[in-house]
This record gives sequence, C-alpha cells and structure tokens, in this order.
Amino acid sequence: MYGSRGARTLPATARASVAVAGAALLLIGCSGGDGGDKNGKDSSAGITQQPKNVDPFWVNPDGNAANAVAEYEKAGKDADAEQIRKIAEQPTAEWIGTENPEQEAKGYTEAAQQADRDAVLVLYNIPHRDCGQYSGGGAADGDAYRAFVDSVAKGIGDRPATVVLEPDAVLHLVDGCTPDEFHEERYDLLKGAIAKLGALENTKVYLDAGNAGWGQPDQIFEPLKWAGIDQADGFAVNVSNFYTTEDSIAYGKELSAKVGDKPFVIDTSRNGNGPYTEGDESERWCNPPGRALGEAPTTETADPLVDAYLWIKRPGESDGECKGGPRAGEWWPEYALSLARASEG
Repeated sequence: MYGSRGARTLPATARASVAVAGAALLLIGCSGGDGGDKNGKDSSAGITQQPKNVDPFWVNPDGNAANAVAEYEKAGKDADAEQIRKIAEQPTAEWIGTENPEQEAKGYTEAAQQADRDAVLVLYNIPHRDCGQYSGGGAADGDAYRAFVDSVAKGIGDRPATVVLEPDAVLHLVDGCTPDEFHEERYDLLKGAIAKLGALENTKVYLDAGNAGWGQPDQIFEPLKWAGIDQADGFAVNVSNFYTTEDSIAYGKELSAKVGDKPFVIDTSRNGNGPYTEGDESERWCNPPGRALGEAPTTETADPLVDAYLWIKRPGESDGECKGGPRAGEWWPEYALSLARASEG
C-alpha cells in the first residue's frame, strides 16, 4: 500500500460514549444557554473558542482532550494539563458514529451554532471500509449507507457544517485495496452522499482525495470525478496523515487543476514534524513516534485554493493497535502528550 491509512473507526465503548456526548450536546444546544460562549471560555469546561475571524470552527468543550485537561488539573498535574490544552482549545472534527447519527449530527451542529461557530464533521461509514484493516467496518450495504447519510443530513438541517466525506474511500478504489466488485456501488454512494449533503443550505462538502505521499494526481483525478467531485465544494488531503503542509499544498494544487480548480482543505493535526520515515513502510502512518501538532485550524491559509487548515484526525486518538497503541479511535494519553510536547509554543 501507499501509506494512505490512518483514518479511524470507533470501538463499541467509544461509540457508546459518542452517543452519550451527542445527546448531552443536543441538550446544551437546546437549552438557550451559551453552549460554548461566543466570546470566551465555556462556562462548564473552561475551554476557549478561537477568534471567529481567524478560525470559525467549533471547539468541543467536552471532547477527549478537554476531559483529559480536567483530569490532569484535578490530579495536580498542571504541566501535563497545559500541554493537552494545546489540543483541547483547537477545533477538531467530530466523526459521526453509526448508532445515533441524526442525534449526533444535530447535537454537534446545535452546540456549534450556539457558540456562533461551524461544526466540522467526518462521515466514515462506507461499506467495506479500510479493506479489513485497523479501521475496517462500515455500513452493511448500500441501503444502510444511504440511510446513514439521510440521518446525518436530517441532523444537520440548516445549521452551518463542514463535512469531510469518507477518508480513503476513493483512494482505495485506485490502489487495489477495495475489490473490483464494490467499485460501481461505491461511486454511486459517494455521488449520492455529495448530492444529499450538498443540498443542505449551510453545509460544505469536501471529498477525501488522499495525501502527498500516496502517488500522483493523475492516478486519482478521474475517480474523483466519477465519485461526484464536481458537485462537492472541494476535496480534503492528508486526512489522518503526516505530510507537511507545504507538500500537501503542492499535491492539492496539482490535483485541483485536474478537477475544475476545486479548492481543498488540509488536515494539519499531526504534521508538525512531517512524515515518519523509518521502520516498515506499510505502517509508517500508524502511531508514528516523534510527530508533532501542525498548524492550528484556520481559514487564513497560505494559498487561495486552500479553504482551511483543519484538525480532521483528532490528535491523541490512536490510529490502531500498533506501536503499543490502543484500538483505533481510543484516546492515548502518552501519545497525546508526545504530540503536544513536540509542538512549538
């Protein structure tokens, strides 16, 4: 493979936690309170929203990193708390689970709207996802996936949202990972998801398009077109990976020229030190040591084709059971601290 892995799934315990969090956020969003405080700290968690003019995206005051800050502070580990606050006070994407997708999407977008910010959501439930690797799984079939997308769209409604659609889904059609018999259905499902979500009044949709270390844009631009990129707002690069922002911009600009000059977003969550270059090439993407947080999420980027830097992969959550990590998607305190300590500031 080409080191494209890194997207995550949620184990059963984490899915249950997400469902509970979504329900709690729904209550926050409907309560008429601050929900995140438009001008400063959240009243319950002490987590600060970033300035809207630079970073319009929502910081979840009850995410894993925020909870870790509270636990470290309670234990008197103030230095560790300050390190993890580097993660907790930046907006990270919410990966929608499969048990209550409508409720989660509604909870996150309502809480974000109450804080006068936009929610960033990831849909990662395509059938035959990740080819049975660490993040294998996905919807049981096409009908189940369409129902999932319909539920997410209903949950978002007319509230502002930025959706990153199906990390690796197109890439794995190209690199041979996904068997040929599933290709036609996947293209149809992706086109349908783009159409459904793109029809929402205040939702932007970015289709995942691999990363700078995977290959050449010539290998993926036609599949992106078959998947409906022309109807999307743009595409996403470097999701859950570590390639530098500079290399990601170069890859994205070359690809953009082949798909109608579409803009793109870059996952900068863990690319501060660039990619890992040692060990088995096939698993360099999985919990590599010595990495660092990248540029903070913002819409003020280095190129007019780059709509935003986003933290799509949630820093501190494992890529999978490799290099001593827990299951994909689970919070890994030691790795979170290493990312934060390696970053500047």
